[in-house]
Amino acid sequence: MSDFDYQQLDDIIHSRIRLAIMSLLITVEEAGFVFIKDKVKATDGNLSVHIKKLEDAGYVTVKKEFIDRKPRTVYSLNSKGRNAFEAYLEQLEKLIKK
Repeated sequence: MSDFDYQQLDDIIHSRIRLAIMSLLITVEEAGFVFIKDKVKATDGNLSVHIKKLEDAGYVTVKKEFIDRKPRTVYSLNSKGRNAFEAYLEQLEKLIKK
């Protein structure tokens, strides 16, 4: 394991909730807040904090819209987020193969 550097793991992704969000978003084109909350099983506040971290890192794109006068927030993984997630998985594979 001498050539595996755990510090190369992305700290933004390496959180249970953020990893779950990223894993979900990589499988769909976009997802609403309630859908993510139900799948990840997080509280509104906790999910908001974690999504904000992903947004601040430039991994997630946020789109706010209104449907029948009700606000809806939709999230999607952008190319920077996809690349970061793929790099994260590659680093984990290196750890597992050692």
